[in-house]
Amino acid sequence: MLSVKVVVVCFVVLAMMTSGAARAANPVVIIETNMGNIKVELFEDKAPVTVKNFLQYVDDKHYDGTIFHRVISDFMIQGGGFEPGMKEKKTRDPIKNESSNGLSNLRGTIAMARTKEPNSATAQFYINVKDNKALDKEKAADGVGYCVFGRVIDGLEIVDKIKEVETGISKGHENVPTKDVVIKSVKLVKVEKK
Repeated sequence: MLSVKVVVVCFVVLAMMTSGAARAANPVVIIETNMGNIKVELFEDKAPVTVKNFLQYVDDKHYDGTIFHRVISDFMIQGGGFEPGMKEKKTRDPIKNESSNGLSNLRGTIAMARTKEPNSATAQFYINVKDNKALDKEKAADGVGYCVFGRVIDGLEIVDKIKEVETGISKGHENVPTKDVVIKSVKLVKVEKK
């Protein structure tokens, strides 16, 4: 009888350890583009509202068929809000800005795009192609900054290819690639161990 209790206790402890390990891991998505794939780890522990919002758009397949509509070679590449032809996609309500999470807009990080209103981010995101610390809360001109919520863990060379595409003006928007850089899909692939 004692051995059964020991087995049960061991099982409960093991289950608790396993669930703790699951909580200590971050989601990973693959952004499949017509120029190659970008694998991104999302910092759910540092930006829970932002990651939940992003993954909801992933689940809704919102990003599938959108484009990187704003590309500035010495700054960032931005996507998630427009279809080819600069047709804007409908989004859900804006989310709270989590820029005070201590993460920095360094090369290869992914962050939420927004308007001048601090809590206006919806679906659009950008990937920093260089260190852009002036976008961090601590250094931002508006005192708010932009929320970093993940980092590229594979495919930074694809980001670098995208940043070099030719751009122009389209429907009143500047820095639009002259040939569409299409996000074919964004898929949750697995959870990375920290």
